[in-house]
Amino acid sequence: MITIEPSSRPQGQLTRPFVSLLLLVVIACSSFKSIGRRPTDRAEDPEAMQLRCDITGYAQNFLGLRYRHAGVTPKTGFDCSGFTSYILKEFDMKVSSCSSSQSRQGKRISLDEVLPGDLVFFGRKGHIQHVAMVVEKTVDGIMCVHSTCSRGIIVENISTSKYWKPKILFARDVISSQTAG
Repeated sequence: MITIEPSSRPQGQLTRPFVSLLLLVVIACSSFKSIGRRPTDRAEDPEAMQLRCDITGYAQNFLGLRYRHAGVTPKTGFDCSGFTSYILKEFDMKVSSCSSSQSRQGKRISLDEVLPGDLVFFGRKGHIQHVAMVVEKTVDGIMCVHSTCSRGIIVENISTSKYWKPKILFARDVISSQTAG
């Protein structure tokens, strides 16, 4: 048994060996990965990336389905947020069916960091008017699947769209927080 005796040093001063030991423990602990901790880079987790690809692959099964205001099922058609919420719920992801509520769920991310399954929000002056789901990000831009009023469910490059690009507000990751172990 080790006994620690009071020191005559002023309180707050640590001995050099103790500081060295503390530093060694911190370095050693930081080199171990915690079980269940998400990687710093969201794209590093192959299982999570597979889930994201499964989600966006499933979403593309609905290409061509017509738009329907307040629509939330494939039988009647979808509006934008009804579509994203329906797809995510099929994979046990809980999100609102309202785009303005979806815009506050998950974690805000930069457009440079988007991954398949992330949501991109559109509008003017901060007012949410539309939501789309990222399919992939390439050097050519961000491809999204979404339900549009005029063309129904489509995949398009929002980065080059004259209509959508000026309306892009921000993106959110609603998947990682629901899959983190």
